[in-house]
Amino acid sequence: MSHDREYGRHRDAAVGALADREYERAGDRYTRAAWADLAGGDADRDPFESEDRGTVGVGLGYLTVGTVAYRVAGRDRRAKRRAVEGVAVARDLRDAVFEEPVQRACLTEFVGDLRATAGLDAGGAYGSAAGAYEEADPTDPVRWATTLLFEAANGAVQQVSRGLANGEIAVPWDDLHGPEPDDGGGYLARRARYKARRLPDLVERAVDAGHLAAPRGTTEYGNSRYRCPACDSSDVNWVGDDVLCLRCSTRIDRQ
Repeated sequence: MSHDREYGRHRDAAVGALADREYERAGDRYTRAAWADLAGGDADRDPFESEDRGTVGVGLGYLTVGTVAYRVAGRDRRAKRRAVEGVAVARDLRDAVFEEPVQRACLTEFVGDLRATAGLDAGGAYGSAAGAYEEADPTDPVRWATTLLFEAANGAVQQVSRGLANGEIAVPWDDLHGPEPDDGGGYLARRARYKARRLPDLVERAVDAGHLAAPRGTTEYGNSRYRCPACDSSDVNWVGDDVLCLRCSTRIDRQ
């Protein structure tokens, strides 16, 4: 089995664990997905080679979501260990591998994400990331924002917020980045500042609710062939190996 198929298998198993409300198992599976991705994904990719897409961000994203899953499971010590692990990886990639200043800024943003999801102070990391984005001042920030590295860094805040918004997209693109892509570094700096304000509170609310939603996949509203056994919704989310309720992430079967 290739590494990319392996991390996909663990990611899908993590989604299934979220549907079963087995959050520690979800954290374990997200961790295994992260390790598989950070080991290189497919056999041709060197994680210690700088590249435009920033594929290693996928693994860092899984560590971040896994940290939240451990928090929701009440396993705070494991959450902090996972965050410390992710911070070490992000800093090493930033300082020793990636050469583009804008990618280094995103890796600093990941440090903030990992600290915030673990319940640690993240203000300094987010402030450093915002400053680094502004200093990098890329001419095409949208191109960078749509690479794997940056999209992976959006994953945790988008997923955590779904569970607090009836399964909907609670953190749209413009809220995270702002409406002015011509702003260059400021366009990306907004990401870090937005998360500094929102992510710690979103995670604490998810912990208090005892629920972490599954990520949003392919969705359909009002599909009469499906009915959620938990909340009676017919709105569907196809993600991983499962068909889930869009609203509450419960596994549902076709009627």
